[in-house]
Amino acid sequence: MAAIILASSPVFAQTTTTGAQTVQEILAFLVTNQGVQTSDFDKDREAAEATRATLSRALLASVATQPVGSSSGGFTYRFNPDLGTAERASENFGPFFVERALTAGAGQASFGFTFQYANFQSLDGNDLRNGEFVTVANQFTDEQRPFDVENLTLDIRTRTATFFGNVGVTDRLDVGVAVPLVRLDISGTRLNTYRGTTALLAKASATTTGFGDIAVRPKIRLTPDGSAAVSAAVEARLPTGRDEDLLGAGERAVRWLGLVSYESGPASVYGNVGVGTGGLGRDFSYGGAAAVAATSRLTLVGELVGRRIAGLQRITPIVAPHPRIRGVTTTRLIPAGEDQMSAFAVAGVKWNVGGTWLLQANVLVPLTDSGLTTKVTPNVAFDYSFAR
Repeated sequence: MAAIILASSPVFAQTTTTGAQTVQEILAFLVTNQGVQTSDFDKDREAAEATRATLSRALLASVATQPVGSSSGGFTYRFNPDLGTAERASENFGPFFVERALTAGAGQASFGFTFQYANFQSLDGNDLRNGEFVTVANQFTDEQRPFDVENLTLDIRTRTATFFGNVGVTDRLDVGVAVPLVRLDISGTRLNTYRGTTALLAKASATTTGFGDIAVRPKIRLTPDGSAAVSAAVEARLPTGRDEDLLGAGERAVRWLGLVSYESGPASVYGNVGVGTGGLGRDFSYGGAAAVAATSRLTLVGELVGRRIAGLQRITPIVAPHPRIRGVTTTRLIPAGEDQMSAFAVAGVKWNVGGTWLLQANVLVPLTDSGLTTKVTPNVAFDYSFAR
């Protein structure tokens, strides 16, 4: 094989200080700072921009459109005509993210907050931490490894405190609201390795804090009192989060939900299905949950939640011949494939610590590798219902 030398242009380490630019600009700086020479600048630019856009949408899907906790409080009531007073409608305290079809009861109100910590470690199955996420590379066809390659490392963490409230307007109608406050930390490096010699192309970090997209959810029960309940709900996500910092989708989103539940003694099951428009695009979601009152003050909960957002594709490496050098291929990243379905399982407990105070704790475990994923996401919450 003839000796062919491809030399990357001189590069210099660059650092963007925290808060100097928006998160969108930080991602663009990290992803689009091209160092590998392919002599096809249009394709390089298109691939880099597609990677940035895909990463941004995946982060928005994880931050701005993540399902919020159930707006219904743990204590629900209904009027007992035989006793002439209100009584508990359920022996357990309900699910976490799946919405129960039961309504709280006229005049019944609850409020609380939940705290979630997410440490994102992979994008569509590609590890973002180990330095092996290849964004572009050149490789001779008769060699096993690229001789000129760029690797991206990203550290993305969010801390979200969501304040929520719910009020029973009538026995059949509830109105709930959730207000997320998000802190997003992102840092990363982009390295170029040419024939074993590594150079720093880019290094940047950013921290931003602000309100996410506020969710408002009215819910109406369609069936009379009984063990089985069917309800309909509408969830509106208001564009209150800054989209330039990936805290919000940038436009209003609306979801229509169908809710069912069945209560039988200490056990209950729940099911949700929803379709939505606006925000990041059309979406379809589903959820199922089961709750069991282990004691009068402790409820065990398990859930399964999934969703599909139109246009949210996997990032995929594409290999093509080098435009100038025979026997060399170039690998780039592009979004490809059908819309991906993401899903996660939830397990946790709700504990009545006293009065109508509930302490909640659960963990989310992703069941697919679509989009940005964590190994596990912990949540803690407090919920208070005004006694009847």
